[in-house]
Amino acid sequence: MKFIVNIRQADAVSIVEVSGRLTSFEAGAFRDAILGLLKHGKKNIVLNLSGLDYLDSSGIGELVRNYLTVVKKGGAMKVVGLASKVEEILKITQLYQVFPEYPDEASALESFPETPRSGQPETPQH
Repeated sequence: MKFIVNIRQADAVSIVEVSGRLTSFEAGAFRDAILGLLKHGKKNIVLNLSGLDYLDSSGIGELVRNYLTVVKKGGAMKVVGLASKVEEILKITQLYQVFPEYPDEASALESFPETPRSGQPETPQH
């Protein structure tokens, strides 16, 4: 399966859907997506991994690297949709303690404050 990153907005929160396999070959595309959001002031991210079929050590490293980058920029990254294989890997590596996991996108979105913390005004969407 091809690796796909799909990004959509829910008010001040970016939802990043990841599908396919996250390995060293796809890590750059994932990193570019997250860095692109940060560059545009989008610091609150919900990472939906429900379409993620496979994750190797490079993919795990990339998840951690991007999580830390978002946090260092003053943002937050929440995770939803962990497949049992991916969840098992995160438990074995103890990384499940790092990533705030939510049962679904709605609960993850509700966990963010309503106003953006960046201090930048939001563009009204009509």
